[in-house]
Amino acid sequence: MIKRSEGRIIRSLSGFYEVQTSAGLVTCRGRGSLRKNGQTPLTGDLVQISIENGKGMVEQIMPRKNRFVRPAVANVDGLVVFAANVNPVTDPYLIDRVAAIAGDQEVAVYICINKCDLDPAVDLVRIYKNAGFPVICASAETGEGVDELRSLIRGKLTAFTGNTGVGKSSMLNALCPSLQLPTGEVSDKLGRGRHTTRHVELYHLEDDTYVADTPGFSSFDTEQMDVILKENLQYAFPDFAPFIGNCQFHDCSHRAEPGCGVSAAVAEGKIEKTRYESYLKLYEKSSQIKTWELK
Repeated sequence: MIKRSEGRIIRSLSGFYEVQTSAGLVTCRGRGSLRKNGQTPLTGDLVQISIENGKGMVEQIMPRKNRFVRPAVANVDGLVVFAANVNPVTDPYLIDRVAAIAGDQEVAVYICINKCDLDPAVDLVRIYKNAGFPVICASAETGEGVDELRSLIRGKLTAFTGNTGVGKSSMLNALCPSLQLPTGEVSDKLGRGRHTTRHVELYHLEDDTYVADTPGFSSFDTEQMDVILKENLQYAFPDFAPFIGNCQFHDCSHRAEPGCGVSAAVAEGKIEKTRYESYLKLYEKSSQIKTWELK
């Protein structure tokens, strides 16, 4: 007898999907028709499943409110981007690309500066506060910022993302000690960590609060991330918004055009220089996108 049920994917690994239903956890495979239709189930997806002889099958993926390629997660209310200024040092470009991808999908972005007990990351804090992002100065080691982060994500489904070794799993353990997630040491020589999270997994912290822990990434991995059309990129930088209407040309790309309100704001210190440099790099990548390739 075939049973039908609905639930949310909380773990995706090697073609298996663990689906949390009202009756419990069901391990499923994806129906072949999903693959034929170009659909891949993601952690966070709401799905319809069938169960026969104790084996589950994902039959349908319910409409998503958003999805990301890296981290591979769907239906999030917010993205917490972790960064640090010590062991490893986070390149602002990594933060900016992730934040822009989230902004392009109108997903809230929070910046968590971890390891502040070792380095307060004054420049990173200034950059992202000036850019208008909620910024939390934290330390999973000392507990600094843990309660503030808990309050920020309460009642939401958020994804933790950031470069490898920055302490996402450590912070999850600080938020919920019963998880006891494995954490890795960071190489002093290389300045980067080992991947301890190898798949995206959704954790239930408290009532209506869920966190997706995701594998860390490096600067190389950003090449695998979602793409943003160049005409949309300016709107993915919220700190540009007050100045976009001040340009001489309505189709200004904010690069070398005369009378550009955005570049003038950079020169006046109203937009952080690193944010503008990230925009230029992303614009160059976006210019190489062929719109027909996205269909």
